[in-house]
Parts: sequence; C-alpha cells; structure tokens
Amino acid sequence: MNVLMFLLPESPMIWIFVIAVIFLLFGGSKLPQLAKALGQSKKAFREGIAEADEDEALGKTSKPASLASVDDEELFEEARRRARLRVSEGKSEH
Repeated sequence: MNVLMFLLPESPMIWIFVIAVIFLLFGGSKLPQLAKALGQSKKAFREGIAEADEDEALGKTSKPASLASVDDEELFEEARRRARLRVSEGKSEH
C-alpha cells in the first residue's frame, strides 16, 4: 500500500502537468481515438474473462497434450514442415 502512495501524485498541479504532457504528445485529434481504443480493449478483455469463466464453469477447459504422448516421427515431420515453410517464405520475400 505504501508503494502505491509513492506512485500516485498527490498534488493537483502534477495531475494537470501530466494531462498537459499527454495532450501535447498525442494531440487533440488523437485523444478521442486513443480513448475509443482503450475502451474497446477494456470491453474485449472483460468479454474474454467472462468467456473463460463460462468455459471453466462448463468444464470445457482443454488440457494441453503431454509431450510423452506425441510420437517422435510426428515431431520430426512437423519440424521439417516448418523448416520448409521458413525457406519458402524467405525465397518469396527476395
């Protein structure tokens, strides 16, 4: 709790200064866009949390497969496939 008190400025003048700096950095036209993006992110985060809670309540949580259950040949084949993709992506960029 004491650490939080050091992070939050108590003086109203400091708050005004911080708001002024933010306004100067982002400009008047970017602030509404920034606020909208922040609101959308907050809404998406809440929806994700609610969806995870619903899945947990329904018992739909998926457990990742253990590495012991994967065949070595499947691992090697996947590694080869990814290597081919990387090579083909490298050639297409040049």
